[in-house]
Amino acid sequence: MNSNERMRWFGLVLVFFVCLIGISTPFQHYAAFPTKLRLFAGQQKKLHYEMPVHAVVTVDPDVVRVNGSRKASTQVNLKQPLSLIPGRSGSTEMKLKLFGSIPFKTVRLTVVPDLKVIPGGQTIGVKVRSAGIMVVGHHRVRDFNGAEVSPGQYAGIRLGDLIVTVNGVRLNQVSKMAEIVEKAGKAGTTLQLQIRRGGQLLRKEIRPAYDSDDKTWRLGLYIRDSAAGVGTLTFYAPDQGVYGALGHVITDMDTQSPIEVGEGQVVQSSVTSINKSSTGEPGEKRAYFVREGKVLGNVERNTPFGIFGRMKELPQPAYAGEPLPVAFAEEVEEGPAQILTVVGGQKVERFNIDITHVSKQTAPATKGMVIKITDRKLLAKTGGIVQGMSGSPIIQKGKLVGAVTHVFVNDPSSGYGCFIEWMLRDAGILLQSGGQKLKAG
Repeated sequence: MNSNERMRWFGLVLVFFVCLIGISTPFQHYAAFPTKLRLFAGQQKKLHYEMPVHAVVTVDPDVVRVNGSRKASTQVNLKQPLSLIPGRSGSTEMKLKLFGSIPFKTVRLTVVPDLKVIPGGQTIGVKVRSAGIMVVGHHRVRDFNGAEVSPGQYAGIRLGDLIVTVNGVRLNQVSKMAEIVEKAGKAGTTLQLQIRRGGQLLRKEIRPAYDSDDKTWRLGLYIRDSAAGVGTLTFYAPDQGVYGALGHVITDMDTQSPIEVGEGQVVQSSVTSINKSSTGEPGEKRAYFVREGKVLGNVERNTPFGIFGRMKELPQPAYAGEPLPVAFAEEVEEGPAQILTVVGGQKVERFNIDITHVSKQTAPATKGMVIKITDRKLLAKTGGIVQGMSGSPIIQKGKLVGAVTHVFVNDPSSGYGCFIEWMLRDAGILLQSGGQKLKAG
């Protein structure tokens, strides 16, 4: 055997042993040790590594106690579950040394204040008024000379633009806009508009045109100042008096642009019937607002993860009035779970689902998990996920882990969910990774 053949065989043997080590149980257990771990104060966590070795663990016992020990250094058997009991909020490093001397692993532990919320599931009515006048379309006006013109289009105003001020005055009502346009048209003056487009503020000048057909002055724009619909409450945090719902942003139905909320209300709603989902045709809940004079809360923010604001009281009836612990994104697992939602009247019911895929997200992002409805009763009633079900809380192992957000059009029994962690951040009641707390309200 020449030297080239010997080197080739040596390389193959080396690759074999590397692969063997990679799939070995000790190596997999070592890889399973996290480098960072977050805990809620008051929520004990067990780590199962099943490695047949002893180790010495050093940690700040005021932040985390290992196996109940109040000492900074504790000897543990990694064959047995490692119990972490959070103490005060803060951060510490947990260092493991095999046999007390060989550095093995360092884990950064962060303890945040305990947080429990009441899961929702109730169908709610949402009414929002935008922080300006939404442009949802263009149209042409037949002027004095019979020519068709569109002042808004000529002025460079686009669909999805938000008219914030007119002649320096803030405006968010279509009726007032009509009065201003009529007055400017008769006076022969132009209107100075401040427009928000994305993150930019732009200035546009527009001159109204006289509509000879309707005998009035027009801008050649279709505009809207409000929206209304139904969705599902995800959670209510009684200690903070805030709520989260829907699990996704509210968009204008014509432009699909997110609505910048100026003000809004949440009211009780009741489901009258279900239009079932089928392949290619998402269904919907049909519902009406009840006790419309009784406002449950306001709408302060409209984000990619839903709507948030303050709530005076929890909509009734609730499935359970007791608060549940919440889960960090990394705690969510593939496997059985449940959702809370309403399919008739105002009764909140629990239905079985499977979480079939979990995305590894370290920063806020939608589509955190894929879920599949497995409950026969729910499938018979709705065909799967329907519009109006978005926001339904997802519960796994006694913790609130997320919310239903979207349905798969080609498979309505499945859809997406978002992690509850991102909703809690947008609600202002959970610490960001940098340690700064968002203000609620």
